[in-house]
Amino acid sequence: MGKNLVIVESPAKVKTIKKFLGSNYEVCASNGHIRDLPKSQMGIDIENDFEPKYITIRGKGDILANLKKQVKKADKVYLATDPDREGEAISWHLSQALKLDDKHINRISFNEITKNAVKASIKEPRKIDMNLVNAQQSRRILDRMVGYKISPLLWAKVKRGLSAGRVQSVALRIICDREDEINSFIPEEYWTLDAVLNVKGEKKPVVAHFYGNADGRMDIKSAAEMDAVVAKLEKEQFAVESVKKGEKSKKAPLPFTTSTLQQEASKLLNFSTQKTMRLAQQLYEGVDIAGKGTIGIITYLRTDSTRVAEEAQVMAHDYIESKYGDKYLMQSDKKNGSKKKIQDAHEAIRPTDISLTPADVKESLSRDQFRLYQLIWKRFTASRMSDAVYETTAVRIKAGEYRFNVSASKLKFDGFMSVYKDEDDDVQTGNKLISGIDENSELKLDNLDKKQHFTQPPAHYTEASLVKTLEELGIGRPSTYAPTITTIIARRYVAKENKNLYVTELGEAVNNIMLKAFPTIVDVNFTATMEALLDSVEEGTVDWKTVIRNFYPDLDESVKAAEKELENVKIEDEVTDVVCDVCGRNMVIKYGPHGKFLACPGFPECRNTKPYLEKIGVACPKCGKEIVMRKTKKGRRYYGCEDNPECDFMSWQKPVAKKCPKCGGYMVEKGSKIACADENCGYVEQKPKYAE
Repeated sequence: MGKNLVIVESPAKVKTIKKFLGSNYEVCASNGHIRDLPKSQMGIDIENDFEPKYITIRGKGDILANLKKQVKKADKVYLATDPDREGEAISWHLSQALKLDDKHINRISFNEITKNAVKASIKEPRKIDMNLVNAQQSRRILDRMVGYKISPLLWAKVKRGLSAGRVQSVALRIICDREDEINSFIPEEYWTLDAVLNVKGEKKPVVAHFYGNADGRMDIKSAAEMDAVVAKLEKEQFAVESVKKGEKSKKAPLPFTTSTLQQEASKLLNFSTQKTMRLAQQLYEGVDIAGKGTIGIITYLRTDSTRVAEEAQVMAHDYIESKYGDKYLMQSDKKNGSKKKIQDAHEAIRPTDISLTPADVKESLSRDQFRLYQLIWKRFTASRMSDAVYETTAVRIKAGEYRFNVSASKLKFDGFMSVYKDEDDDVQTGNKLISGIDENSELKLDNLDKKQHFTQPPAHYTEASLVKTLEELGIGRPSTYAPTITTIIARRYVAKENKNLYVTELGEAVNNIMLKAFPTIVDVNFTATMEALLDSVEEGTVDWKTVIRNFYPDLDESVKAAEKELENVKIEDEVTDVVCDVCGRNMVIKYGPHGKFLACPGFPECRNTKPYLEKIGVACPKCGKEIVMRKTKKGRRYYGCEDNPECDFMSWQKPVAKKCPKCGGYMVEKGSKIACADENCGYVEQKPKYAE
């Protein structure tokens, strides 16, 4: 019997797959892509209908030579790269580089690295799916065009080493827009009122929340409004108006997609998107499990489908029935939760064998691998289980013209929650259930608890919430979320502090140029439409070259217009009055990875540098010295006193020279307005025209 050659992407899979297939099969790895566009030039022949010029990637010559050797020896070649667009493109590049004829091209793919899946795929080889390949090619070429056309302009305008990207620049814009929203946000005052009531015959009081009056909900917006309501209530008798008892179900969650896995791992395990993908890759490619050898313990990790293979459903059904009993089985099969085009050769991310519990594999995995596997296992198991059921009680209480609500719920049947809980699931809502309360219960007011609040600005993006937003807007696909976020952090456009993402000064400068010169590239709707077109290429309904032909002229025109505009902008070093204490020259402002700094113009003879403290022309409200713009270690901007650490004044918003006319405190910029820094004061006015 002749030798068969199987080519995979990752060396980590070689040993596992070889073990499954036996001695008649040789397994080799391509180590990812072996051909790509050259780094030294754009690599797209614009004149020749945008034909890409592929070359062997530097350092991959030996791998390619070895693969060619193995191909010569083999009777049959199987291309077993990953089951997605990127994997399909790698298989095509391999077929081209290895000069495989149609007879030799046996493309196989498996969603999980298990003996059954690998062996089944060998029996069902297919041709390379050119729609998938073209979808990858068009994405790669578009990304290359944007990167190679726009990045040099950023180098000229801001500093070398910056980059723009089709998805990256939109993600930066989304974060910048949120930052603007936060900076412009003016808190509004509101009040809440709770009535603490004693129920006759009950030991514990009930807390009822103010709702409004008989006509509907009422908002209390000031202390004066609150005092008027309280004055009336103190004279009123409290009584139960209605009691409604019922049940509500909490649906079992859907199994993980790439996006939901990244979000939950960020929320619950504090993993970055990059870390989640790295660990999931390890669990997919294969880990050494005591007593079982090296096996892949989760399915493929890049997917936006929640579909579950029939055999996995049967396995889950049997496992849940034997471990928990039939009442814990899912009542009906779940519908796919995805509204958009999904990569549905794929399944959801799930354990390859549900009977391999987290406890069984704990000793064989690293701590972080175990935590991620446990999350995936619990979520999948829960997704095949019955809903949780709560007993609910809603009590409406009247006091003259006003109405209060008491709501409570109690878990009646835990269902899927016996395995998997959200952060919120432990919280029993409202009061302890008072079983004896009815329309005849006597109530006596103990006290009225009034509280002042202020509305909060939108939250800063975290990696999890940014992934969710990108997915909702249809920007990027499962494989792009992690590298996109990693890139904008690595470029120092965005700083990550305590999970939150903040725009740096550099990120702001890059975003402003992109908005001005390339509004289409950073337009959310345009990028989402482009993604949808690229999905149509994948489906075979749109020609990939058509997408490129339509995109390039507009990009080229924008670049030429921006070049003209930027021709007149000479970026000269700004000279300051700060004298170099080494050689006596006047120091100049330079851009570094962390933003602006002072450097001696005598470089390289004099290498003296200093931090640049930009004065904003406003006196410190604490000590009267100058306020300067400063940055945190990670590049987030704030305003502090030049006399720090002696004076500890600090503000995230930019202070203005004008004092608050109402309380005399300092004021800060809030978008087109200026507001008192003390939200209890609440004074706001329009920013003077000259200051905008």
